[in-house]
Amino acid sequence: MDFISHSEAQTRRFGARLGKLLQGGEVIALQGALGSGKTRWVQGLALGLGVQEPVTSPTFTLIHEYHGRHTLYHIDMYRITQLAEALDLGLEDYLYGEGVCVIEWAERIAAALPRDHLWITFYHLDETKRRIVMHAAGDQHLKLLKEFQRLAFSMPVGHPS
Repeated sequence: MDFISHSEAQTRRFGARLGKLLQGGEVIALQGALGSGKTRWVQGLALGLGVQEPVTSPTFTLIHEYHGRHTLYHIDMYRITQLAEALDLGLEDYLYGEGVCVIEWAERIAAALPRDHLWITFYHLDETKRRIVMHAAGDQHLKLLKEFQRLAFSMPVGHPS
């Protein structure tokens, strides 16, 4: 699935629509350059999960935990240089847990991802526009992606749902 987001607010809305569909146990891998919209997407996803607290990038702490309908583990692998470092931090506990695990810079730990996951790549097109490409691996996340596509594009993008 491939689409364009025209603003930070729209990127957050797309994330919120995905967040509303999450049931717990999902692994969402995010890839994209600095400033491409990964954290904005997670902010929206958190809103969709009912998280009330502000969501910020965990670049320096590596993991932020938020509580909504399901626990959200927001993980940032930007500072990780080897897979072994991430595994030493207990990454597998998050990847195979009951919460929702969202990983920025997921390409750095791709070998550790469960077979069933959702991969989202963000491309910076201009000051506000982003190309977003979503790919599902495994039955659970393929079903999630199809439902997201139905929900996200069945009503105007600016709709406050």
